[in-house]
Amino acid sequence: MPEEEWKRLVTIGRERLFPCIQCGKCTGGCPIALVCKTFNVRRILNEVLYTEGEEVAHNKDYLWNCSACGTCMSRCPKGVDPMEMVLTLRSVLVEDGEIPAKVRDVLKSIDVRKNPWGMGKDSRTDWTRGLEVKNIADAEVLYYVCCTPAFDQRLQKVPRAIVKAFNKGGVNFGILGLEEVCCGNEIKRLGDLWNFEALREKNLENFKKYPIKQIVVTSPHCYNSFIHDYPGLDVEVKHYTQKIDELLTEGRLAFTGEFTKKVAFHDPCFLGKHNQVFDEPRRILQRVPGLNYVEFDRCRERSLCCEGGGGRMWIEAFDAKDRTANLRVREAIDLGVEVIATSCPFCLLTLEDAIKIGRYEERLKVMDIMEIIDLVLN
Repeated sequence: MPEEEWKRLVTIGRERLFPCIQCGKCTGGCPIALVCKTFNVRRILNEVLYTEGEEVAHNKDYLWNCSACGTCMSRCPKGVDPMEMVLTLRSVLVEDGEIPAKVRDVLKSIDVRKNPWGMGKDSRTDWTRGLEVKNIADAEVLYYVCCTPAFDQRLQKVPRAIVKAFNKGGVNFGILGLEEVCCGNEIKRLGDLWNFEALREKNLENFKKYPIKQIVVTSPHCYNSFIHDYPGLDVEVKHYTQKIDELLTEGRLAFTGEFTKKVAFHDPCFLGKHNQVFDEPRRILQRVPGLNYVEFDRCRERSLCCEGGGGRMWIEAFDAKDRTANLRVREAIDLGVEVIATSCPFCLLTLEDAIKIGRYEERLKVMDIMEIIDLVLN
């Protein structure tokens, strides 16, 4: 990176950090700091403020440990956003090609295939087999599926359940089908701003082609991206829990079955901390007949990150048993929970892995809220 560009980048960052009083609340609340002692947000801020040159970013492998959960941002008494500075430093590493091999593979897949999983475009709609799903050209509500539940066989149950619920609730919706591309939320937070801009441009082009009045998304990561990273998007965006809650409130959906399990809700960071969507998922679960709802101690704004965001899905853990998802699973076991409910594909995958690592498969399950809804709607 040219020296003048680097100086401009750091100057902008430093100006935003001037209010920092080095109180340590960012590091004190950081979930990654619980399991990775080399990741210290306050130290990173101090280095940016007082270190000259690019060395503040280079040779700093711990910059890839941030999950972009937003805890540091929400805890700062001075309104500083440490997370944004970490992600800015990542962009320096991406610009200069200093990135982990798996991240490089993800960015290449995004560039070529427009999804981070290396999957062929033609398989994006495989999850729709046997379902009644219209193209968005014939509807007014766009159901934006997200790459992860579209391609991952375990997660395909979620969009299938959403489609069935929307059909039952009389929602006039459609999908982009093979035209859908990644929203870019994780790509931006991995530091690849060029690829993100290309994805945003393509998505906005797709959205403007059709008479879309509302976009409903599966993933909190897509929700966050469309809300905060798409300034040219003038269409209402909802997470599916908001839409389902609306359908239940209006009487367009009703639960007829029972789900007699003890359930706690795990707040996804990009739905909760970043966007303050806390109540709708809980209202849905509390309506389910027979469901015994309990709260984690660390919930809502204080919810423990699962460590799936910020590109962490594709970055090797320092030690798999030290993932923060394992801490969450142990909390669930201590609470006597039978099911951890969530509403994020990344949370579901990381928590399921943690259950396997802890060998709790006989005692605990992770389910997306839509999987529970699918059982009690039918």
